[in-house]
Amino acid sequence: MKREELAFYGGLKTVDKEFPWPVFDQAEVDAVARAVQSGAWANPNCDGMVAEFEQEFAGYCGTKHAITCANGSVALRLALLACGVKPGDEVIIPPYTFIATASVVAEANCVPVFADIDPDTYNIDPVAVEKVLTPRTKAIIPVHFAGQACNMDALMQIAARHNLKVIEDAAHAHGGEYKGIKLGSIGDAGCFSFQSSKNLTSGEGGIVTTNDEKLAAMVDSLRNVGRVKGGQWYEHHYLGCNYRITQLQIVLLSQQLKRLEEQTRRRNENGLYLNSLLEKIPGITPLTRGHGETLHTYHIYIFRYDKSFFNRLPKREFAALLAAEGVPSFMGYPEPLYKQPVFQKKNFMCYAIPEHVDYTKVHCPVTEKACYEEAVWILQHAMLGTKEDMEKFAGAIAKIQKAVNF
Repeated sequence: MKREELAFYGGLKTVDKEFPWPVFDQAEVDAVARAVQSGAWANPNCDGMVAEFEQEFAGYCGTKHAITCANGSVALRLALLACGVKPGDEVIIPPYTFIATASVVAEANCVPVFADIDPDTYNIDPVAVEKVLTPRTKAIIPVHFAGQACNMDALMQIAARHNLKVIEDAAHAHGGEYKGIKLGSIGDAGCFSFQSSKNLTSGEGGIVTTNDEKLAAMVDSLRNVGRVKGGQWYEHHYLGCNYRITQLQIVLLSQQLKRLEEQTRRRNENGLYLNSLLEKIPGITPLTRGHGETLHTYHIYIFRYDKSFFNRLPKREFAALLAAEGVPSFMGYPEPLYKQPVFQKKNFMCYAIPEHVDYTKVHCPVTEKACYEEAVWILQHAMLGTKEDMEKFAGAIAKIQKAVNF
């Protein structure tokens, strides 16, 4: 096979199919219509339909409380503040994640400290966490990246030894499980996003889950302009803001939640099947399973690419060829978070980042290899396809390999 036969150069696509997202039908349309007709578009009291969904989501995750808010970034920020961090405290995070995991730490006047990731899972490495601990460390934010559960046993043990709070960033992990326990219910708090690409979506929105009554009450107050339960409308106890979700988003989420479990299990099954196909292709290594995850949400399906098996073709070019073949795919993050200009130049509009903190000296080799050389993503909506689709995804990769090595 010659390169000219690849879709990128005008050949036929391997995958000639769309994978629509979000998935919805008349049930969502009717639910939104009823909400519009009711005139209850806002959410001034955080009750009614909002409270019902919060109870339902808490029950789904196995937590006592769930508190909705404007988006997943806000969820992280509210959870962090409710955990009692103070200006100058250090919070350990992975560098292979969306920038919100880091930016909310800086927004809270805390210091983001980067710990490298595990090469087999791309989740934060507990060994690396221990290496960056200091007396100023107050919290860890493990990210269940791509929907694969972090090593929560090890992280919770570290937290217990050092009296740290653990906030699960579960933006990719709706419905995922660690040793049979839903993600977002293991740490002091769990934070989810309902942004448009997420496995459970209303376009925007977020939620904090917790079993801690005081933490829940604080998150509830901070998202509602500092009001407290039983207080007056113009009575403000804490420095909160209006981070409330709307009724229109809630009715969408209520309908979408009915689909989540089946969709999650389908993604998990397709991920396992795709693993079995890709591990047969030289130079392609799926991220490994068997680290405690019992249900993987595959918000992103990630495999490691080795260009030495593809005629030294750079990852960026391989990813472009794969996308042209019709596989909903992407090269992933181009660089670690600490390489972003905001960290390299310390463009922070806050006062608590000490002068000695220098992100230009941070080096996380596993993350850098993932960004620059290895990681290729297939997006979650594609993982709702059929087994035949998974076979075509693998076929597209094999086709590229054959063509570039011709």
